[in-house]
Amino acid sequence: MQFLDGNTKFDFMGKRKLAYAFSAVLILISLGSLITQGLNPGIDFTGGYLIELGYERDADIQPVRDILEKNNFKDAQVQHFGTAKDILIRIAPRKDVNKANLSDNIVSLLKAETDQKITLRRVEFVGPQVGNELRDQGGLAMLVALFGILVYVSFRFEFKSALGSIFALIHDVIITIGAFSLTQIEFDLTVLAAILAVIGYSLNDTVVVLDRIRETFREMRKGTPAEILNLSINQTLSRTLMTSFTTILVLLSLFFLGGEIIHGFAFALLVGIGIGTYSSIYVASSTLLSMGIKKQNFLIAAKEEVVDDRP
Repeated sequence: MQFLDGNTKFDFMGKRKLAYAFSAVLILISLGSLITQGLNPGIDFTGGYLIELGYERDADIQPVRDILEKNNFKDAQVQHFGTAKDILIRIAPRKDVNKANLSDNIVSLLKAETDQKITLRRVEFVGPQVGNELRDQGGLAMLVALFGILVYVSFRFEFKSALGSIFALIHDVIITIGAFSLTQIEFDLTVLAAILAVIGYSLNDTVVVLDRIRETFREMRKGTPAEILNLSINQTLSRTLMTSFTTILVLLSLFFLGGEIIHGFAFALLVGIGIGTYSSIYVASSTLLSMGIKKQNFLIAAKEEVVDDRP
């Protein structure tokens, strides 16, 4: 493949306006979805009961909803979980229900209406107060991580490069969270952990590209900023694509074979790493060009030589 030899000559900066438009569309769609329909928070954040059931044969979820509604569980959410034989039931916290017997009562109600064998596979309960604390602490963890990265890049790069890396991170986080809003995949603590991992991965990828850009600006005597940016990105392209490709192979295995428990985690990383690779090449680098980056921005200030005037 051409990009493996490190001698590619793609004109990335020549397509930066298309990339700006593409990113703008993705961000607008993500923000629009977050405003109109929000996220689908998991039990970790909302609190309540989660019951996983296994049937012998394919199960229709509508009769299950009707049975629960008839027996005073009108707020129950019923959905398939992985296969048509598996059902997940979520019930909001209730004071009038004995949580120790809730799962047994629901299984008894469903067994009375079907000839299938029903297996109780999992029961989870999170109180509403605990759910609120997890939500607040999770959001705080993300803000602390972003602030720590802001401090790091401020010392690591000059102002324009630091600003480009921050734009890339915000770009990646908004689009990744927006993907969960669009698909309504459950957003829980494992997904939040995946987003924090995406922040770290995206920053690492961006730092590699910006480091190469800084070195190339210092080494090349001639060439426009666009030419130097293109050269730098092409020099790191094989590393960027191969790292992302091998990581995505693992994540695809987790997504399709890892089961529903890890489905959201793998999905977040797949979206985040894909968009993070794109933002390292286009968002962070194109921002430099838009801000009028010059060779002088990367030059090291010469230290004044102290002359000893003693005889």
